Amino acid sequence: MKSRWSDDDAHAFVARYVARGVSADLALRTYSSRLLGADPRLVLHGGGNTSVKTTLDDVFGQPVEVLCVKGSGWDLATIEPQGHPALRLAALRDLRHATLTDEQLVNYFRQNLLDTTAPNPSIETLTHAYAPHKFVDHTHAVVATAIGDQPESEAICRAIYGDRVAWMPYVMPGFDLSIATAEIFERFPDAEGMLLANHGLFTYAATAKASYERMIEFVTLAEDFIAAHGRPAKVFAAAGPAGDAPSPAAVLPRLRGVFGAASAPAAPHWLFDVRRGERISTFVDGCGMHDYAARGVATPEHVIRMKRLPLLLAPFTGAIDDWSEAAGAAVRRYVADYDAYFARNNARVGGDRRELDPLPRVVVVPGLGVVGAGRTAAEAAISADVAEAWIDAIVDAESIGRYASISEAQHFDMEYWALEQVKLGKSPRKPLAGRVVVVTGGGSGIGAATARAFAAQGAEVAVVDIAGDAAATVARDFKGVAQACDVTNSNEVRAMIAAVVTRFGGVDIVVSNAGAAWTGMMADIDDRVLRKSFELNFFAHQNVASAAVRIMREQRLGGVLLFNVSKQAVNPGANFGAYGTSKAALLALVRQYALEHGADGIRANAINADRIRSGLLTDAFIAERARARGVSEAEYMGGNLLGREVLADDVARAFVAAALLEKTTGNVTTVDGGNVAAMLR
Repeated sequence: MKSRWSDDDAHAFVARYVARGVSADLALRTYSSRLLGADPRLVLHGGGNTSVKTTLDDVFGQPVEVLCVKGSGWDLATIEPQGHPALRLAALRDLRHATLTDEQLVNYFRQNLLDTTAPNPSIETLTHAYAPHKFVDHTHAVVATAIGDQPESEAICRAIYGDRVAWMPYVMPGFDLSIATAEIFERFPDAEGMLLANHGLFTYAATAKASYERMIEFVTLAEDFIAAHGRPAKVFAAAGPAGDAPSPAAVLPRLRGVFGAASAPAAPHWLFDVRRGERISTFVDGCGMHDYAARGVATPEHVIRMKRLPLLLAPFTGAIDDWSEAAGAAVRRYVADYDAYFARNNARVGGDRRELDPLPRVVVVPGLGVVGAGRTAAEAAISADVAEAWIDAIVDAESIGRYASISEAQHFDMEYWALEQVKLGKSPRKPLAGRVVVVTGGGSGIGAATARAFAAQGAEVAVVDIAGDAAATVARDFKGVAQACDVTNSNEVRAMIAAVVTRFGGVDIVVSNAGAAWTGMMADIDDRVLRKSFELNFFAHQNVASAAVRIMREQRLGGVLLFNVSKQAVNPGANFGAYGTSKAALLALVRQYALEHGADGIRANAINADRIRSGLLTDAFIAERARARGVSEAEYMGGNLLGREVLADDVARAFVAAALLEKTTGNVTTVDGGNVAAMLR
């Protein structure tokens, strides 16, 4: 591992923050914390913590010795100075021989913050306070956990570091750990770091640079040790042919259906993140996988991200339907085992805990890879990231010894520890959280507005457009995904849907929006133009809908098909025949899907909009139509019962509303400001 420290960058960083009133010590602490957080081999998703002991002024302008330690909710990769709240150091040291509950400890921390509006300090605040060093860094480096997750962890630690790193057995984070580490600091005053078995690595020094670079050095020494002493472990030998595993696009909708059935009727929509690669395959296809994968997490913090154990599925040996049935049985067993795990451990601690969702967050699929599960794409990605770190730790640990995690009881105590659960946050779920939405023609106009509207409601959105760059520009607004696709090409459409499924696990809502208009009288229009109109305004919608329905039926979670039809389907205009007739056919298609797939829980609805500024209705076209009618452009665009121009955002909101109408199908919603001739009823 290489150091990322740059004296020039550090000086510039400090100068920038000192100019904003931040102390040089805290600026350096922020700089080196970001260096740690930038490397996922050291820190993942809010893990790890850092601190600095310095002097700041209190509200009376009096200098106070303080500990600035990472606050809850901050990520080291992006931390700002305020992410290290300051506590009175003398008050923390007064607790050296006290006994406090978790609740009392948190309250005591808040009472001794210089700024009472600051976030809660790290649960390991006292460990940092008792370290007799100015800068303290703590990570869950993957190789450090590989060394720490060993029955012979202490001996290996000595072989790598000698007396430079103190070692201590596992103690649950919090008050007890702080007391235990304080004793280690007193017993080994010359140590430059500390390895906590089954937990992580501490380094400390008088300067931010020295503490950071010790972390890099000690991680590198562990990497070198594993490289020199690691051996090909028989446990990772292939268990035998795993069968020809179907693609993620074939597997994930089935798995999604299994998860949905296990969590229905409440929030049945789950999202997945698949990870593959040589190292992961070595793990998931190993003959001893059912042994080493069932020993627990690599570091206690991971238990809130991936639970104590992953779900282990059987290899593919036959038809996908048989595999799906076996996967469903495996999920049910997992849930039953988790319920039993909770019951026996809850009884052990007094019976006052409330059981969390019992479904797995990591799924191991031989022949395919490892799958992270979550209620959002971000949660699924976090689960997958943690699973990869866990796999790396096991592979390294098994190569030099035997991977050993903490006990079941210790897992439970961490998983149900209130101070650990708070890291997950309690933000309210948005109405469409967990739904995967595909918007065609999403690179501009109505499609772009619709993609943004669905993202604002919590959906994961795939922006699809024949112009991939335009789709990517829109998707960047809300961290969606972009897909270039010619929707008139059925092969491209199937590949696009497969890509979305591979990315998220499935498809729930499709907004089939792409379209274009060609003008001309029906008797005079070129046959090629008419066919081109039908290819885009009818057959392309069929391509998208049929590909999406195949996935929706496999998921067994229902689904929503939404079509941008246009008022032209029921209120045609002169010289618009190629457009109007293809849209009329599209309206019939909407009703056909509603009729044929209601039993699958799939709803099909249409939006009939009129006079929306877009790539279809350009400024030049608007000017032409206004002149033809002898009115101003404003009068033309507001030529409806309400006398107001209808915007792309208005249509977007209608699409979202249609998606939320859970018992409506075969419906047509007009978004035209009022047009009697276009009213259906």
